[in-house]
Amino acid sequence: MNVECDVAKLIRKGGVVTNVSGSTLSEIYESVLKQSDLSGYDKNTLLTELLEREKVLSTAVGNTVAIPHPRRPLMKTEEDQRIFVVYLNEPIDMKAPDSLKVSTLFMLFTSNSQTHLKVLSSLAKALHSLEFKRELEKKPSVEILCDFINRL
Repeated sequence: MNVECDVAKLIRKGGVVTNVSGSTLSEIYESVLKQSDLSGYDKNTLLTELLEREKVLSTAVGNTVAIPHPRRPLMKTEEDQRIFVVYLNEPIDMKAPDSLKVSTLFMLFTSNSQTHLKVLSSLAKALHSLEFKRELEKKPSVEILCDFINRL
């Protein structure tokens, strides 16, 4: 299976979370984690790990997108890996390299460093596509987003 298919699979596993509100990253991450199906995981630990990673360096990559992720893999198995695609009600300043506020998050949780790096690379490649960036502005559903990723 190619990396793009893996990304689509991880997005299907995590899903799309729409209309997320919050004035801080803590509020936003907490809201997403509360809505998530992560049985067997301490959501407070996941929240703390996401926030600790953000203190090291912003996960905003530009073009209104960020890829929040913990500094280390936290999922116990490959089956638990997932990406939550989060559409914010109001963009938030995450100190992006292009100074644009972030409106879309790809929250990444993996079980190993190899998958983590492959997914980051694949998302970076997708984000260089003008068509992909335009599609994200429409806040697509899981199905539309995954179909689009598989066509890249």
